[in-house]
Amino acid sequence: MEPENFTTVSEFVLLGLSEEPDLQPLLFGLFLSMYLITVLGNLLIVLAVSSDSHLHTPMYFFLSNLSFVDICFTSTTVPKMLVNIQTQSKVITYGGCITQMYFFLLFAELDNFLLTVMAYDRFVAICHPLHYTVIMNPRLCGLLLLVSWIMSVLISLLYSLMALRLSFCADLQIPHFFCELNQMIQLACSDTYVNNMVMYFVAVLLGGGPLAGILYSYYRIVSSICGMSSPQGKYKAFSTCASHLSVVSLFYLTSLGVYLGSPATHNAHSSATASVLYTVVTPMLNPFIYSLRNKDIKGALQRSFGMTV
Repeated sequence: MEPENFTTVSEFVLLGLSEEPDLQPLLFGLFLSMYLITVLGNLLIVLAVSSDSHLHTPMYFFLSNLSFVDICFTSTTVPKMLVNIQTQSKVITYGGCITQMYFFLLFAELDNFLLTVMAYDRFVAICHPLHYTVIMNPRLCGLLLLVSWIMSVLISLLYSLMALRLSFCADLQIPHFFCELNQMIQLACSDTYVNNMVMYFVAVLLGGGPLAGILYSYYRIVSSICGMSSPQGKYKAFSTCASHLSVVSLFYLTSLGVYLGSPATHNAHSSATASVLYTVVTPMLNPFIYSLRNKDIKGALQRSFGMTV
């Protein structure tokens, strides 16, 4: 086997969603609009929960944290993309790429863990209503949030350190609108076996684990709801889970669709386009799902800001 010509990497080129010049103004306007809607919508939920004492409960505590994380999640990718379109420069420094990848993975994992914790919260509320306030006490809620942050920091740090050991050749073009780990590994000239094994192992363990926890929680919730004799009780129990279930479905179906579908299509640009669903569209829709289906959030927004939702 001939030795590879490794090069010292100082920057990458993000090819983005399209290289057509005529589409750049449209992409800029579209993503700027979605980003502003995402930030404003999630910020309103954070402010509503923090300012209204009626919403100082475990469910809304985790919801406000999810909204904060969604703002950060979108902010790791979209602003850089908008700057690249506006300046007509697709360059990102090596350090900037690793940093973007670290924070993207950090907030993606936080989304994952928070959705799992929220599923557990709904499980306790519906299956053990008499013990809900005892089980979901402030100490446990804070501990669950802290563990979620620690796990997310460690996972993203592991991925980033694994990426730092990669060596690259002359081709430094990433066919994506952000520094996505998979694409960086595919660009590497050095042996990526260890990186792939670690990536898949951690993805199965810490991606499949929370998903299994969510599915088990909803299995118990559905069983509990089916055992209720009152139609009003069934409706009330289901309505408390509907928003969370919608957000979970959006997040997992879009993200799994991208990563399970990509190997089949082998089209990097199609993968980048599909990634918009879970990186931009899902965080943008979350505030609408929670506010439109939730009387408590509607009331808090009306009391705090005089808004009619």
